[in-house]
Amino acid sequence: MKRIKPLIALLSFLFVVVLLIPTVLVIPFNDGEVGKLAEELRKQEKVPNAKATENGPAVEVAVYRSKEKRIERIPLEQYVIGVVAAEMPAEFEMEALKAQALTARTYIVKQLLNDQPISLPKGANVTDTVMHQVYYSNDELKRLWGSDYEWKIKKITEAVQSTSGQILTYDNKPIEASFFSTSNGFTENSEAYWQNEFPYLKSVASPWDKRSPKFYHQKVISVAEFERKLGVKLPQDGSVGVILSRTPGKRVDVVEINGKKLKGREVREKLDLTSTDFTWVRKGDQIVITTKGYGHGVGMSQYGANFMAKEGKTYDQIVKYYYRGVKISSATAFLNKLTVKK
Repeated sequence: MKRIKPLIALLSFLFVVVLLIPTVLVIPFNDGEVGKLAEELRKQEKVPNAKATENGPAVEVAVYRSKEKRIERIPLEQYVIGVVAAEMPAEFEMEALKAQALTARTYIVKQLLNDQPISLPKGANVTDTVMHQVYYSNDELKRLWGSDYEWKIKKITEAVQSTSGQILTYDNKPIEASFFSTSNGFTENSEAYWQNEFPYLKSVASPWDKRSPKFYHQKVISVAEFERKLGVKLPQDGSVGVILSRTPGKRVDVVEINGKKLKGREVREKLDLTSTDFTWVRKGDQIVITTKGYGHGVGMSQYGANFMAKEGKTYDQIVKYYYRGVKISSATAFLNKLTVKK
């Protein structure tokens, strides 16, 4: 019996050790750590799918950089940030910036779907100029904004991210999301300025624009320059021209100058006026032209959007006011079409 007791003690000790070893090994990975590890693994599994759901497939925009004369491929959302930064002051209200982000994204998605670049180098989708949408890179914005870069890019990025994956549609198609700086108090019917008529681009009152610093503009040109650029000869009685008709947006439709009829848009472009809502008066050998508004007047007024935002309107209320009957839709289905093309 005395010999058996030491053996039993040894076996008991080994049994206890065997039981303790797994416990000792597990102690560093307590329940909290195990939970964190499992959570991280779940996150890693979900990230790709989450990105695809929220932002759609990865799409790049081939932008022709006009100064460098090269094509740069830019991720779509980064491109939208660069467009909003170039097209609307960062000082504007957040809801106005969100509205601008929607128009910029809608424009480029429609452009990519059409895939019919006009007067562009092979491989480019758009330019970085007013021919399409102005785009600035981060380096350009840093030079342009200087010490204000950090807060401005943060604000604009937030506006773009808040609308990520959203575009404006009408009849389940991306719209022609045109915009401009300042109206004359009314936006314009698309067919009154361009040839095409769009049901969502109709004239609406935009009284807020009267507070825009770009509402009034005056230009003085010589009679000789006026006659040369318009191909007319002014009458000897000191008059300039007679407005024969106006558009739904209260702009000049047709004007007659000493027997010659001209479209308001033609006059604006040839004389480089800020708007087609103009009046003029002859003073000696000069003509003083006063315009109301800044831009073509079709679509969303940027200053109108900003003043609407100041009054508490949200970005969806702003875009649905300027683009009649549109919906805010997910861009995913349209972006999927682009990836299928590739």
